[in-house]
Amino acid sequence: MTTNSQAGKRKPGTPGAFSRWMQRKMNARMNRKIRRGHGQFMGMDVLILNTVGRRSGQPRQSPLAWFPDGDDARLVVASGGGSQNPDWHANLMAHPGEVSIELPGTDATPVVPQQLEGTDREQAWQRIAAAQPRIAKYQSKSDRQYPVIRLTSR
Repeated sequence: MTTNSQAGKRKPGTPGAFSRWMQRKMNARMNRKIRRGHGQFMGMDVLILNTVGRRSGQPRQSPLAWFPDGDDARLVVASGGGSQNPDWHANLMAHPGEVSIELPGTDATPVVPQQLEGTDREQAWQRIAAAQPRIAKYQSKSDRQYPVIRLTSR
């Protein structure tokens, strides 16, 4: 006999149904704010990352903190606050040619994503951690290395 607690088990570090529902509501609210021209959250600049669902093929929008990287590029961190990368990261990697961003109050701009590795990642990470020590604190509590993605305008 299967109990409800056994049937409802999920992998450790993954959010439950209520957490996912709350996240969707908060993301939708943040996306509305960004589209109205308000692009700050907890002292960080925020954009909307538009991707395509890797399994569903449906459009997805994720509000993310971003950090400048030259004139036409931005850095984002796939933290997700858990033991695995956030869904937007998998969507981005599955469909890199279908990615765009929306900065506060602007239309979507196509971008080319590049996951940074080695020295490039380390240098970018140092700039991000200096700008937002909170992110470095989250990273120090995780057993995985957060991917850093450069989004360059096409």
